[in-house]
Amino acid sequence: MRPALSDYQHLASGKVRELYRVDDGHLLFVATDRISAYDYILDSTIPDKGRILTAMSVFFFDILPVPNHLAGPPDDPRIPEEVLGRALLVRQLDMLPVEAVARGYLTGSGLIDYQNTGRVCGIGLPSGLVEASRFDEPLFTPAAKAELGDHDVNISYDDVVEMIGSQRAEELRDLTLQTYRRGAEHALSRGIIVADTKFEFGVDADGRLTLADEVFTPDSSRYWNADDYAEGAVQNSFDKQFVRNWLTGPDSGWDRHGDQPPPPLPAGIVAATRERYIEAYERISGLSFDEWMGAGR
Repeated sequence: MRPALSDYQHLASGKVRELYRVDDGHLLFVATDRISAYDYILDSTIPDKGRILTAMSVFFFDILPVPNHLAGPPDDPRIPEEVLGRALLVRQLDMLPVEAVARGYLTGSGLIDYQNTGRVCGIGLPSGLVEASRFDEPLFTPAAKAELGDHDVNISYDDVVEMIGSQRAEELRDLTLQTYRRGAEHALSRGIIVADTKFEFGVDADGRLTLADEVFTPDSSRYWNADDYAEGAVQNSFDKQFVRNWLTGPDSGWDRHGDQPPPPLPAGIVAATRERYIEAYERISGLSFDEWMGAGR
């Protein structure tokens, strides 16, 4: 018989996930259907989003040649029935205070940084780059983790060295870029460009740098359709940029720079977001989301 969720101590709530203690060495990592944008948790939820994020993370944890925090399969008997399919049993790690961001293309906050300074996280770049320009080599562009409701702040590599030391910073940079290249190569073979992504790493009991949290999900990555990629234009995406675009577009009526929270998402935007997340999972993994749902999850 599986435990109830109430059997575990609730430790923390994030924008999308809930964290519970299972025992001294293990945590329960539960993904919800919440969606966040511009540092707000929206009133609307995306049906099955928690399961999609979990399925995508499981797929990539399996194919990436990097130590990760998984401590059991997605149907581990220690996972309560009520969260099966959207929860993972993981090893507790000493988490690094750095968002490890890898960028293969210029967009988002990186584009704003470049337009203002000619740099991204202190890295000088050639002139003349535009929205969606591809870098010759991926960039390691870290950010300092912020409190819930605040925005992560882009920092330089030297800042990372000050935070965690030169040896660990070098290891983090190299592992971030290695992991991005491997995941991006796989996604491109399925017709999807991973423009950028962010990872979280922790240190295990043996001192190993270990991939944690989620990995290559539509929440943590920008996914573009490779068939219609065009430099200089906003790309057709399979991630939550679709929601961001609606919020900042004319139909929402929301002033991003005001003091009011975003409005609820229309039913059509909710349904389209769910469809895009599922399409990203199925195209990249080659697996059916219905099968994930049908396997007792």
